[in-house]
Amino acid sequence: MATYWTLGCDASDPDLLARFWSLALGYVAEPGYDDPEGASIVDPDGRGPAIGFLRVPEGKTAKNRVHIDVRVAGEPPWDMADRERLIRTKVAQLVGGGATVVREESYGPHLGHVVMLDPEGNEFCVA
Repeated sequence: MATYWTLGCDASDPDLLARFWSLALGYVAEPGYDDPEGASIVDPDGRGPAIGFLRVPEGKTAKNRVHIDVRVAGEPPWDMADRERLIRTKVAQLVGGGATVVREESYGPHLGHVVMLDPEGNEFCVA
């Protein structure tokens, strides 16, 4: 049996990041979580890990050592045109939610993933 776990994240504005990552992942605020210095989101289906955001005084200073990959296209095999459409649609949604596009990466002639920054500058990918 797998161990339940939570991804813990430092944040300048825990509520902002919780809202952003809820949009990105389809998560919801964790029921009953009430901490003025933090926020927590959970998978409403109970399958994915919780993600906690804790206010810290220092800002981000270097590249993330761990990051989230948002996999909108599911598992292979893929229709590459459909996969690219799904990626671009999600990227546009996340830009509307405060993310920034850094660059696109290709796998040969096809879009592989898009590197982005969340509202506090944390790197992540949409694939």
